[in-house]
Amino acid sequence: MTTSARCGGLLTDKYELTMLAAALRDGTAGRRTGFELFARRLPEGRRYGVVAGTDRFLGALTSFGFDDADLGLLSEFLDPDTVSYLRDFRFRGDVDGYAEGELYFAGSPVLSVRASFAECIVLETLLLSIFNHDTAVASAAARMVSAADGRPLIEMGSRRTHEQAAVAAARAAYLAGFAGTSNLEAHRSFGVPVLGTSAHAFTLLHAGSDVADGDGELAAFRAQVAALGVGTTLLVDTYDVTTGVANAVEAAGSRLGAVRIDSGELAVLAHQVREQLDRLGATATRIVVSGDLDEFAIAALRAAPVDSYGVGTAVVTGSGAPAAGFVYKLVEVDGVAVHKRSADKTSAGGCKQALRTFRPSGTLVEEVVHPAGRPPEVSGPHRLVTVPLVRGGDVVTDTGPAALAAARDRVASGLLSLPWEGLKLARGEPAVSIRLISSR
Repeated sequence: MTTSARCGGLLTDKYELTMLAAALRDGTAGRRTGFELFARRLPEGRRYGVVAGTDRFLGALTSFGFDDADLGLLSEFLDPDTVSYLRDFRFRGDVDGYAEGELYFAGSPVLSVRASFAECIVLETLLLSIFNHDTAVASAAARMVSAADGRPLIEMGSRRTHEQAAVAAARAAYLAGFAGTSNLEAHRSFGVPVLGTSAHAFTLLHAGSDVADGDGELAAFRAQVAALGVGTTLLVDTYDVTTGVANAVEAAGSRLGAVRIDSGELAVLAHQVREQLDRLGATATRIVVSGDLDEFAIAALRAAPVDSYGVGTAVVTGSGAPAAGFVYKLVEVDGVAVHKRSADKTSAGGCKQALRTFRPSGTLVEEVVHPAGRPPEVSGPHRLVTVPLVRGGDVVTDTGPAALAAARDRVASGLLSLPWEGLKLARGEPAVSIRLISSR
């Protein structure tokens, strides 16, 4: 199937285009508006979030449009004037926001979009779907990185989510500090380091009615080592872990790269395997554990002799928070602040920016949200959080591999800046408070 270079227009909800049609008809489509992406609250128990998806959104924004097939479908319910408008659609507005990898909190103005109402409204679903997914994954991944306390994590959740979501999830987890992914498309698309060796199926392949489990396992390990070298990782829990470790060292020798344990009482097994490896002379062989891990399980393994972790379902599903909770709301019309007053769904009016204040030690103290272009006077260490992303429809920030590397650094430094209690996994209040300066 061939697609136009300008695609993605149908990644939207119908009501955005019916609102557009009504606005074009009554003459309000061209009014200058400001929309804001923010979360009213963090997912239950979370103390911070990690912004992710910015680079993917900017890429989608530059190619967002409607081809002939799209317009043919839309003409079934839209009037000719609206279809004509969409035929020539190109976003020409401005976007400011938090750089990818920044931490955010409830009420943080993560993204500000300023353009005509027509341009802003058709981006709603595209923008929310990217940021809600990627940020949920990155936020969960950052908690796992903190729990791992410097030990590498591998993202391996592709089989637990939609095939395209898996690629975005791998990027988001890497952005938050994971060492790599099992997903080859994420490697091709985003340069995420790719890792992986074998599954239980390869060991079982060498079994047979006349082959003992241990003999079949040893044959499988020898075949893997012959193909991938002694630096490979051998999966030792298909049958009996103790026998598996013995077979692994027999097949690869004392220079075996790693063994992986995917089931059982991981902490107990890790201690037993470490002792056995050392006794067999494989003192440098690493221990990798996997099997339904989340940040709490990783933290519980901190005292075990585990060298790295493989994480699947929990990271690609946001570890209990599959969406970040972002909303996208109109906050300004022709320079005048507007806001919702619906019960439990209020929004603060006016386009906003943010700055953060720090102790001399670098610990984050407060986030100050203020009217755009009107920062308050602040004494002591501080920095602006909001940065330009798009001007006149053109991206004005770095994208691609360099941006991903910078985002990884940003997450790491952001986590270091949190007060110590902000890194707790237990339920609690946000790591820092937000002070809102009214636009009035």
